Amino acid sequence: MGTKGSSRFTPVIIAISVVAGILIGTFYAKHYGGNKLGIINGSSNKLNALLHVIDEQYVDTVDMSKLVENAMPQILAELDPHSTYIPAQKLEEVNSELEGSFSGVGIQFTIQEDTIHVNSVVSGGPAEKVGLMAGDRIVMVDDSLFVGKGLTNEKAMRTLKGPKGSQVKLSVKRITEKELLDFVVTRGDIPQNTIDAAYMISNDFGYVQISKFGRTTHVELLNAIAQLSHQNCKGMIIDLRENTGGYMEAAIRMVNEFLPEGKLIVYTQGRKYPRMEEYANGTGSCQNIPLVVLIDQGSASASEIFAGAIQDNDRGTIVGLRSFGKGLVQQPIDFSDGSAIRLTIARYYTPSGRCIQRPYENGKDSKYEMDWLDRYEHGEFFSADSVKLDKKLRYSTSLGRPVYGGGGIMPDVFVPRDTTGVTSYLMEVSNKGLLIQFSFQYTDRNRAKLDQFNDETELQKYLEKQNIVEQFVQFAAQKGVKRRNLLINKSRKLLERNLYGNIIYNIQGKEAYIRYINRDDATVLKALEILERGEAFPKAPTTIKEEKNDNREKRTAQVYSRIEDPAHNFHYAFIG
Repeated sequence: MGTKGSSRFTPVIIAISVVAGILIGTFYAKHYGGNKLGIINGSSNKLNALLHVIDEQYVDTVDMSKLVENAMPQILAELDPHSTYIPAQKLEEVNSELEGSFSGVGIQFTIQEDTIHVNSVVSGGPAEKVGLMAGDRIVMVDDSLFVGKGLTNEKAMRTLKGPKGSQVKLSVKRITEKELLDFVVTRGDIPQNTIDAAYMISNDFGYVQISKFGRTTHVELLNAIAQLSHQNCKGMIIDLRENTGGYMEAAIRMVNEFLPEGKLIVYTQGRKYPRMEEYANGTGSCQNIPLVVLIDQGSASASEIFAGAIQDNDRGTIVGLRSFGKGLVQQPIDFSDGSAIRLTIARYYTPSGRCIQRPYENGKDSKYEMDWLDRYEHGEFFSADSVKLDKKLRYSTSLGRPVYGGGGIMPDVFVPRDTTGVTSYLMEVSNKGLLIQFSFQYTDRNRAKLDQFNDETELQKYLEKQNIVEQFVQFAAQKGVKRRNLLINKSRKLLERNLYGNIIYNIQGKEAYIRYINRDDATVLKALEILERGEAFPKAPTTIKEEKNDNREKRTAQVYSRIEDPAHNFHYAFIG
């Protein structure tokens, strides 16, 4: 009887013993074991355990959400320069830059003297529909004062953007009115074009400037091609300078417009990402026209996919400066709280097999991003000989022309930066933002007159008669920049170019500004020269034997010309 009773209570006794053992073990682990938690059996568990320990035992109360938000960018920075964390509040803004539209009021603005000045209103947009005009100053938003030193572009954008269909009340000051004007604007979809200009730069050749590779860029390009085709375009300049990239898919579709069927465009490969190849499908609308692509140190990612595919397939000529050198592919991964990461999952390779990602050190993003400054100081912007190419990473194009990996796309035709006219006076007024300030104020005071001109050529002719530089110099002197006549005269052409360009932009928009600037842009003029001389299609490199025969023929021709030409001495001197 006693034995049976004892056996009946045995499970209870065991359970109590186990619980007691756990409690005693936990007590001794916490107080005498140095907090060596048993769950720490791997690197990933360490992070979770660390956050848990901080939350449970740290001396002060910690905002764990903020701690995690601050830690995420630091962790990703240890991987590579392009793996990034995007907080929830910034994700929509980041995505809208490439998605082709965002929801807002539809104005372009600048902040002058702590106040939002409307530069222009989007045609057909919400602001234009209710009567906002260029030149208006936004003073209040939803009956609250919206001016002052704390006003930033980011704050203004965050306030003016909002869900489609939502309303915002804007109170504006208009020069022609004594009282503030109130407008209730219903936010709507505002298109964001990624092609800033598409026009005939000469009678025969077209020009297209692409600012980024977004969701709508391919469709925009097709529209531009159709527009230029109607004007009998016989060749094209694609300007990718300062184009930092975007969607790889957009670049692939756009290159496809220029390559014949079966040509490799790009391939990607990573540790967990199998090799994937993209080929032209033969449906392109511009497979045979002469093509020149412009790049510089700001051309990156998708821009380099485009330029690399054109160069490696010998489809066109690349002109400008060495590109940025971003050959890493990012995949977006969203979190449930609305934040996201862009994680590098692969490298991309141009058709010749080169990866153009330039070297980087993990966790050294600042040095990586400032690489352009190193290039400038080493003279790379001014001399092709200053560009150090890794001869071990030599590859060949379809025709056998040498190209190099290890750091960007090297152009076929190098065009150095022109520093003629750059002086300390020009740098000072530019760095202080005085050129932009003056241009906006001049535009604001003379908007009615400036609006009368039909295009940038007419407006430029008018500005040339207004002694704009002298007006600016007086303005700069009032802002504390001493008048220095010798330096001003040396920089006069650049001062005029900047001031006229800014005023044209303020009145007639970005394409008119680009048309004006391109007239004396050395890189654009070189591209046009290549097209006009019929040299856009690259040629196979000449072999040593062919070079010798070619030189022998040239020397023979020179001898004959000396015999046949009565003024052979002068002729020979010219040839020599």
